[in-house]
Amino acid sequence: MNRADYDRYAHAFNDRDYDTVFDFYAPGASIRFFGVDLGTRDAFKRFYSFLHAHVIETLTIERFAASDELVALEGIIRVEATQDLDAATLAANGLDQFMPIAKGEVQQMRQYIHYHVVDGRFTSVGCAIVGLT
Repeated sequence: MNRADYDRYAHAFNDRDYDTVFDFYAPGASIRFFGVDLGTRDAFKRFYSFLHAHVIETLTIERFAASDELVALEGIIRVEATQDLDAATLAANGLDQFMPIAKGEVQQMRQYIHYHVVDGRFTSVGCAIVGLT
């Protein structure tokens, strides 16, 4: 995977093209973060459809490195609420580990993301958030 490949992935994510995003993952890929398992196309689409019904989420890549086996990046995840997403709604959707956000509020998080790659497709993804800005 190279930067142009990853830019297509990030562009699809920012455009909410969940099928294209999911196609970058190998069958059986481990897509787990923040206590959420998104390892099936349905789970992936359900999670992001719910989340993006409440917020606009964008990824801005600041640093990028790749090899045949690994993609690593540092970037800013920006989340802007288009409607209130309160603790009760999050909990009702099994997402009580997420922070509530009010309509119009913006949260920015520095995120480090590592993808394991086999034959040009992601087999796992892991990420860490360093803090809100």
